[in-house]
This record gives sequence, C-alpha cells and structure tokens, in this order.
Amino acid sequence: MAFKRTVQAVDAHAGIPMRVVTGGIPHIPGGTVYEKMHWLRENDDPLRKLLLREPRGYPAHCCNIIVPPSDPGADAGYIILEQVEYPVMSGGNTISVVTVLLEMGMLPMTEPFTDLVLEAPAGLIRIRAECESGKVKGVTFRNVPAFAAHLDAVIHVPHLGEVRVDVGWGGMFYVIADVRQFEGLELIPEHGREIARVSAMIRHAAAEQLPVAHPDYPGVGITISQLSGPSDDPRADWKNAVTMATGPLDWDNPATWTGAIDRCPCGTGTCAKMAVLHAKGELPLDREFRHQGILGNVFTGRLLESVTLHDRPAVIPTITGTAWIYGLNTLVLDHDDPFPEGYTIGDIWA
Repeated sequence: MAFKRTVQAVDAHAGIPMRVVTGGIPHIPGGTVYEKMHWLRENDDPLRKLLLREPRGYPAHCCNIIVPPSDPGADAGYIILEQVEYPVMSGGNTISVVTVLLEMGMLPMTEPFTDLVLEAPAGLIRIRAECESGKVKGVTFRNVPAFAAHLDAVIHVPHLGEVRVDVGWGGMFYVIADVRQFEGLELIPEHGREIARVSAMIRHAAAEQLPVAHPDYPGVGITISQLSGPSDDPRADWKNAVTMATGPLDWDNPATWTGAIDRCPCGTGTCAKMAVLHAKGELPLDREFRHQGILGNVFTGRLLESVTLHDRPAVIPTITGTAWIYGLNTLVLDHDDPFPEGYTIGDIWA
C-alpha cells in the first residue's frame, strides 16, 4: 500500500521521549545543518507537526532528523524538532541521537569509548560515548558556550505577583526561578500540573519583560522555563523541572497556562543553570554539578573553561547522561487521513 509519507524512526528516551528519524525524509536543502533547519521550518513545518502531535506524538515529545553534515570533520548531522520551535541545541536529544547512531550500527562503535563529532544547528558538538557489550552506557558532550543573560531580575507575573528569576543560555534561553518562592510547590511528579502552570506563566512574563539576544542566533528569545531547587538526594546537587511550551499562552485564557514538563534532567537547561551559578560565584570551573530531573535520574555537568563570546563572558560546559532505546517505528501518513498535521485536544494540550 502506498502512503503519502513513510518515515522510519528509532524511539529513545532519557526520561522524555526523543524520537530519532533515520529514514524517509527527502533531501533537505542547505549548506549547513543550521541552514537545513531554517529551510525545514519555512518549507515543511507540517512534518514537525506530523511527528510530534497526536496520534504519533504527545505534548512531552521531541524529535530529531538525521541529516548529512556540512563539516568534513563531523560524523553526522541532526535537526531538533520540538512542539513550538526548532532549538539550535538540545542536550537530551544529543544523548539520544548518539545512542541511536551507535547502538543501531549507523556509526561504528568502539569499546570502551567512542569519540565522534556531530553537527547540530548550533555547530559542532564533540562527544565521547562510554560503550560496553554493544550498549551506550553514557554520553558526554562538549556544548556550545553558555552564559548568564539576567541575574536576580524581578518580573511581574499576572496571578502570581513578583517573581525573582535568572536567565541563562545553554543552547536555548531559559528563565530560571527558585521553586522555594512558591509555598507548597515541590519538584515531584505529583505536582506536575501546578509546575507546568506556574512555569508557563513565568516563561511568558519573562519573554515580555526581559530582552535577550544571542550574537549568533538573531531573533531567538526566551522560549523555555525551569523551576529549580536544592536536591535532598545524595546523588544530586540541584533538582529541576523544565517546562516546554506546547502552544501560545493567552493571559485571558487560563486553559493556555500550561505546558509539558521535560521528563529528563535537561542538558541545555543544566548548562544554563551552571552558567548562572558561575556568574553568581557559586560554581567554579572544573567542579562536578549533578542535576536531577523530576523522575530522579541525573545529568552530570562540568564547566571546563571561561571564554569570550562576542565580548560577552561565557563558559564551556560538558554534560554526561544516558538514554535508552525503547522502540523501532515506521510512521506513515495515509492519503485519506483528514489530519495530515496531527491534532491537539485541550485535555492534555495547551
């Protein structure tokens, strides 16, 4: 039977599902992966919706498309797709992509370590994977420069009042708020609905009130939020819950005051948090930083060195984490399917 679209994918997770598309995508024009990302966004955004919305996806779902790299020193490229945007970098997705490329034999695995270079839209990401018995036991990647954009800024959030926040770049602009500002709110799965509500409101207010700019990615603003607090688990230093947008927020419509919590400890969010802590003098270079997600698993970060990014002080972080393959998928679109871009319903979507 012929289908309108047929896509092969490997499903992996580090808590949150991170689909890796390995086949079925026509040639994507562009000289670099960054240019390919822009072409896809402008010319075939229905593909992103098809892969991430129901019935093939759900709100807390990310996706990656494997593409040829433009840099001769890179082993593969990947474009990152999320519910409302195309991030230039994502840590959890990078860990999942590496796991799929090596465990599925798309790139050769060497034990005990495999070194490789991937080309993200943000540029070259250098990686070391710890491998044993054909499995990827851990992935460490060297991220793009991270920096603090705002420290201890006070914003007014409708229905919440004044909230103190930081803003950091770790591959996306994160607004970060200490959860201890909200009485009774804890970073536990049982409080997921309220975490998403508070986080979405903080994200939208910060985007309205705190200007940000990245010298290499014009037009990218605050698109994601993080509630943060110390962890009482001896395996971790801090705990976080990152909330991704699943649609536009309208202050006049409370049904839109929500999002999807990142079920993993969040790689770029950890980099942003480390950059903020470093700027405050609370995290020196070369100290292990163990960041726990809402499910309890941990990504470990480290700041390697201080650098200058277009006259702005920044730091180079690494992140170590693990992902696991959980499914092999052939996704199809029937010619007669009345929902070629999938669909969203307000019971679980913004």
